Amino acid sequence: MSDQYLLLIVGTEWDPATTSEEDFATEMQAHGAFSAAVAEAGAKILGGEALQPTSTGFRVTPSRDGKPAVYTNAPLAETTEVLGGYYVIEADSLDQVKELAALCPTDGYIEVRPIVDMSGM
Repeated sequence: MSDQYLLLIVGTEWDPATTSEEDFATEMQAHGAFSAAVAEAGAKILGGEALQPTSTGFRVTPSRDGKPAVYTNAPLAETTEVLGGYYVIEADSLDQVKELAALCPTDGYIEVRPIVDMSGM
């Protein structure tokens, strides 16, 4: 039985609006090679996306104990590494997803999180 994993791609922030066509093409080739490696291993990419720069984001602290929600505009943290995108992978084993995560393109790191199966709820 296959399990699902979230691969969080953390690295140096990039902005598609200011990235050269050549750098963008190189990055897309790297992700294409990753996608091919996943398929070749018999695993599946179920989804994934690149994220807009942190300057476009905001944080919501939900209302609690009668206090209203709090909305905070970016920048949210002083950091050089940011969550830049993700993949949802279906793999046969933890060992397989570890091998695949090691192939995922980033200049930072990949955080792997197993996804809880909530289909029976």
